[in-house]
Amino acid sequence: MSESSQGMNRRDFLGKSAAVVATSVVLPRTALSYENIVGANDRIALAHIGNGSRGGDLDLIASKLKTSHNVEMTTVCDLWKVNREKAVVTNTGYYGRAPRAVQHLEEVLAMKDIDGVLISTPEHSHSPILKLAAEAGKDAYVEKPMGNVLSEAKAGRDAVIKAKTIVQVGTQHRSEPYPLAAYDVVRSGALGDVSKIEIVWNYHGPRWRGREEVKQIREQDTDWSKWLMNKPSRPFDPQMYFEFRLYKEFSSGIPDQWMSHAIDMVHWFMDDNYPTSVIAHGGVLAWHDGRQNADTFQALLEYPKGFLVSYSTSFGNDAPSFTRYMGKKATLFNIGGEGSPRYQLIEELGTHEDDAEVDEKRKSKYISLPGEKGLPPMGIDDLSLEHMGNWFDCMRSRQQPHATVHAGFAHSVACTMAAQSYWLGRKLYWDPATETIVDKAPGRA
Repeated sequence: MSESSQGMNRRDFLGKSAAVVATSVVLPRTALSYENIVGANDRIALAHIGNGSRGGDLDLIASKLKTSHNVEMTTVCDLWKVNREKAVVTNTGYYGRAPRAVQHLEEVLAMKDIDGVLISTPEHSHSPILKLAAEAGKDAYVEKPMGNVLSEAKAGRDAVIKAKTIVQVGTQHRSEPYPLAAYDVVRSGALGDVSKIEIVWNYHGPRWRGREEVKQIREQDTDWSKWLMNKPSRPFDPQMYFEFRLYKEFSSGIPDQWMSHAIDMVHWFMDDNYPTSVIAHGGVLAWHDGRQNADTFQALLEYPKGFLVSYSTSFGNDAPSFTRYMGKKATLFNIGGEGSPRYQLIEELGTHEDDAEVDEKRKSKYISLPGEKGLPPMGIDDLSLEHMGNWFDCMRSRQQPHATVHAGFAHSVACTMAAQSYWLGRKLYWDPATETIVDKAPGRA
C-alpha cells in the first residue's frame, strides 16, 4: 500500500471511506444470482467425501442451494459406517431420495456421473484427495487448510492446474458481504501504508478434545489404513481418528484451523500471498491432557510489501478477539474473532505525546452494507451460502472462484512455515524461486 502524494484530510478520509462502503458491496458479487448462468438447466451432481461434523454443515449449505443452483447430493462417502448412514438419512431428507453410500473415495472418483466433490476429511488428507479428484477430472470444494505438508499441497495444486478443474477452497470469508466491503476499503488506499497487522483470536476450553465419537467407533466399522492415507502404519487409535487436530503428524492445530482463515484474509486484503519469513512460539500451557499441538500459539510473519503480521491464539482465556490493519492514515479494526462482520475504520490523528486527548478526537465509521441500520453483529456462523454458491456458479461458467487453489496453496505455505518454525524453534524463510522452506533468506550466503 502506498500513500497518496497529497495526503488525505479528515473530511476526505470519512467521505472516501463512506463512498467505498456505500457503492462497493452488492450481493450479486457473492455469486448467489443463478438465472443468467449458461447451462443453468443442467443439474450438478455432487459427491461428498468425509461426512463428519463439518461435513454435515456443508451438506446443509448445499441443500439450501439445491433449487436456486439446481444441485443434488447423489453420493456420500465416509470410511466410518456410522457417518455414512447418517449422511444418507440427512441427504434423503434434503432431496427426497437416498444418495448412494460408498466407503472408499476411489469408487466415487471413478463415477462418470459425478460433476463435483466436496472434501471435508481430516486435514492430513485434504491435498492428497484433492490431487486424486483433479486427476479424475472432478471439480472440488476442499476444506481448509488445503494442505499441511508442503510437497502434498504443491502436488494438489499442480494437479488442479493441469486438469483445469474448478476448485474452491473453504476459506468462506472471501465470499461474505462484510469482508468484501472491508476488502474494498483496504484496496481504496484509505489506510495508507500498512506496516503491521495484529490478529488475536482466543477461546477458553480444551478445543478438539472430548469428542463423543471416540467411545462409539469400532475398528471393524471403518478402514484405519485408508484413514492414515500417506502416514506410516500404526495400531488403531480412536482418539487420533477423531481428535486428530491435537496430534502434530496429522494437523498443526491452531495454525491449520484458525490461522489459515486469518492469514488468508491478510493475503486477500493486502494482495501479498507468501511471507518472506516466519517465526513462531508457544506450547501446551493451558490443557495438559496428552495433546501434542500447542494450546497457546503466536507467530510473526513478514511480507514482501513491507508489513509484519502478528497472529496469536490462547485456548486458556477468552479475552476479546480482534484484528487490526494498522496504516499511516487509518486503522481497520475488526472487532471479534474469526468471521466477525463488525469492521470499524478509525483515522490517525497525531500522537499521544502531542495531544493526550487524541483518541477522543479520532473520526471513525463502522463499515455497513447499503441500507443497513445499526451495528453489524460481532459473530457469524459457518453456514453462509455465498461461498458454495460461487463454486456452483463457476462450475458452470468455468471462471475461477473466490478462493482459488493458488490462494489455498498460499495459506498452506504460511501455516506450514509457522508450524515448522514452532517445532524446530527457529526462524524460517520462503524461497519463491524454488517454492521451498529454507533456513536462510534466499540470496544470503
